[in-house]
Parts: sequence; C-alpha cells; structure tokens
Amino acid sequence: MRSRGSFSLLALSLVVFSLSTTAAFSAKLSPNFYDKTCPGALATIKSAVDAELMRQQRMGASLLRLFFHDCFVQTCDGSNLLDPAPDIDSEKNAIPNAFSVRGYDVIDRIRLELDKTCGGPVVSCADIVAVAARDSVVALGGPSWEVQLGRRDSLNGNSTLADINIPSPFMNLTELIANFKNQGLDIQDLVALSGGHTIGLTHCGLFQNRIYNETSATIDPAFARLRKKHCPPTATLAAFVELAPLDSTPRQFDTNFFSNLVQKKGLFDSDQALYLGGVTDGLVKRYSTNQEAFFKDFARSMVKMGNFKPLTGNEGQIRNNCRKVNP
Repeated sequence: MRSRGSFSLLALSLVVFSLSTTAAFSAKLSPNFYDKTCPGALATIKSAVDAELMRQQRMGASLLRLFFHDCFVQTCDGSNLLDPAPDIDSEKNAIPNAFSVRGYDVIDRIRLELDKTCGGPVVSCADIVAVAARDSVVALGGPSWEVQLGRRDSLNGNSTLADINIPSPFMNLTELIANFKNQGLDIQDLVALSGGHTIGLTHCGLFQNRIYNETSATIDPAFARLRKKHCPPTATLAAFVELAPLDSTPRQFDTNFFSNLVQKKGLFDSDQALYLGGVTDGLVKRYSTNQEAFFKDFARSMVKMGNFKPLTGNEGQIRNNCRKVNP
C-alpha cells in the first residue's frame, strides 16, 4: 500500500510532466503564433516591405538574402543583425556578408512599426526577417507560403561559422551538396533555393575569374564578353563597386535563372555547377520550363530551411533593438 507521501510525489511528478509537456508543445513554431499577442503583425510587415520595394525594388532580393544568410549560420535566429560590440561576435564583417548583405536598416524600420502595432517588442527580429523574405518574393511575382512563427532571437553571432557555413559562389557541386546537407537540406532544396538568384544584383569581383578564365565548356562565350564590358579583369575596388544582374530579369521572380544555366549563362561558379552534367541537371532542366514546379518546391524548401533547429520557448530572447542584445 502506498503512503500518502508516495501519492504526493506521484502527483507532483504528474504536474511537472504536464507543465513540461505543455512547454514543449508551446515551443513549436506555428503560423498563428502572433494571432492573439499581435494580430496585425503580418499586415504591418507586408505594408513596410511593399513600401521599401516601391522605393528600391532591389531591396526585395536583399531581404531574401538576409534570411538565407541568417539561417545558414546558427539557425534562423537573427544573429546576422547584431552590430559589432566588445561582447558580440558580429557576423556583419564575415566575408560572405561584408560585401553582399544589406537591408539592416529596413529591419530596423519594420521593428519600429511593429512596436507601434503590437504595443511593444512582441515579434522577434528572426521572425521579422523570415516574413520580410516571403513578402519580398511575393512582391516580385514569386510564390507565397505560410511562414512558421515563434522563433526567438540569438544572444550572440558567430563570424567563424558565417565564413564556413554560408555557401561560397566558388563552390563546386560536391561542396554545395555537403554544405546544404549540414543544414538539413537535400539536393532538391539546393536547386530550388538556388533559384532565389533569379532576383538581385552582385559584385563583379565574385565572378571575375569565371568570365575571364573559363572556357566554352562551362560558360557561353558571348555571355562572358557581355559581362566583361562592365567588369575589369583584375581584383580592384571597382570590381566590388560594379554590379551585375544575377539573371536576365533581376527584378522579376521567375524561371530565367534556370534557363540561363541551361545556356551556360550562370553568373557564379556555384550556380553553373548545378548544370554541368551532374545529379542536379534534371531539376534545373525541369524548373527552366515549369514555373509551377519551381514555385512549389521553392516555397516548400523555404519553410524547411526556416524550421531547421530554431530557438523557441525560453531560448534566446525577443530583442528590443534588432542590432543589440537586450541589457
């Protein structure tokens, strides 16, 4: 026969189990996460993103890149928004970010608008970036998807991981597949997410070697000549200032990126690597002629990337200022 103390311990254990189970379930991401705490959050972000793209359409690609570069380091935790500080390992000066990532000021403005809508810092900076990326793609003619919400913001960055984990424009296919696999992403995710390069511009210093030193086996000669007109043959400051479109329609989210690869007109080595006789050729070919398939797979892969090991529940924090950890 159990003693009264045993029943008390059992009851206490059940209460603890119940609380921990509730916490575990509440820590999951959900598209309805802010429905009660800030029902106007998503509309506020969309309005702000639309306004930014009206001023500068190129910002859409920048906000998409900001999300991608965030997710590939620690997780989608807003770590790349943190400014350098004595106790902060900022990712902003990491090699993949220093000359290509922008839009921090846009996230700041969205944060301010959200605080007005929500009555304070309710929405995490990580979620702001995730939703802004989706809204940017939609505004430029791409697919929509249901963003899972409830991410928390990191307490630090990791510049070393940023240098290691963010895919380089010089990677070959084997390196790309391994890189994406480390983020829980497969070959289809690799090809679909690379399609994000259907919008935006890049610095010619990142493709100088490709247009000057590669042969017709990997690059279309006429395309190389076209790009050489605005890109010097040596690594000068001008090489990082001069910009070139990532595909033939850089302001429209479409399938031209893949059509360009089929014609050996990929701007980066890492892009053209997707169509050089390897295992990804079939997907590139399919997406080049099937916008519906590309849009569907891109949306699915964006959700998958955004859900990989997020900070939730009591992990991290909700930053008051996306550039700084709360005191």
